[in-house]
Amino acid sequence: MSELKTNKTETSMEFHNEEIELTDELFEKIGTVGLDAEEISKPTLTYWQDVWRRFKKNKLAFTGLLILMFVVICVGIGPRITGYDYTYIDTSIKNQGPNLQHWFGTDDLGRDIFTRVCIGGRVSILIGLVCTFVMFTIGSVIGGIAGLKGGIVDDLLMRFVELIGNLPYLVIVIILSVVLGRSMFSLVFAMSLISWVGTARMVRGQILQIKEQDFVEAASALGADTKRIILKHLLPNTLGIIMVTVTMSVPGFIFGEAFLSYIGLGIQPPGTSWGALASAGQQKLMFYPYQLFFPCLFIILTILAFHLIGDGLTDALDPKLRK
Repeated sequence: MSELKTNKTETSMEFHNEEIELTDELFEKIGTVGLDAEEISKPTLTYWQDVWRRFKKNKLAFTGLLILMFVVICVGIGPRITGYDYTYIDTSIKNQGPNLQHWFGTDDLGRDIFTRVCIGGRVSILIGLVCTFVMFTIGSVIGGIAGLKGGIVDDLLMRFVELIGNLPYLVIVIILSVVLGRSMFSLVFAMSLISWVGTARMVRGQILQIKEQDFVEAASALGADTKRIILKHLLPNTLGIIMVTVTMSVPGFIFGEAFLSYIGLGIQPPGTSWGALASAGQQKLMFYPYQLFFPCLFIILTILAFHLIGDGLTDALDPKLRK
């Protein structure tokens, strides 16, 4: 019995002492056939490509973009399709309802309402974009300088911002309309005069948070001037919230122009805008409601589209929601 145990022990020791060569044939690959560990599983995306990808997934935001494209196409090529001049008067067809020749009907002077809505949309959208550009430019520059410099510069600029922000909006518009005349320039100037105040405060707050970051201090230590730090480092990092604010501001200016034109302080004849058309249509609401309905419809569609796009950009530009 003892000899048997001794033989088993010797056999086991010989087995352990024997060198076994490990080859690929001894192993079976499971679940890795055809795969390459170094292959990139999906293409890399830039920041803006990722923003567009997430924006497209937001159905409401993408619907808003489609609505805005529809409005822009109508405004851009609508008069060419109908072939009517928005100032052409034909009293023989005045106050006609919508028909095949005049899709939105005619007004009290026989002018084609669809053409006038398209031309008025160009004016309203242009005013909204120009006012937004002025607001963005002035507000970003003043807010960026105040937030970056700090100290007495920040105090002086913020006191100036508060002074401008306390000016009564409607009174300013009325005074400028009297002094400069009722024109598109005076309207844009009046609406842009105090609109940048909120943007300046918002950009200043963002700059105060970002300027303490290491990359800003490194740029300053390397000798970058204030202009370069603002344009290359600070503003790009606040671009997300600025774009959302800009998107939300365009419909605000469009509605503001419509309101001022509605009360007679906006675009004057023979020019037209959505607000001017709504003001003219309101006087004939009891008998010809379509003259008020179509301008208001385009105002609502445009404002709705920009708000949906703004909500979508809020989510798409948020780095916390990036996957």
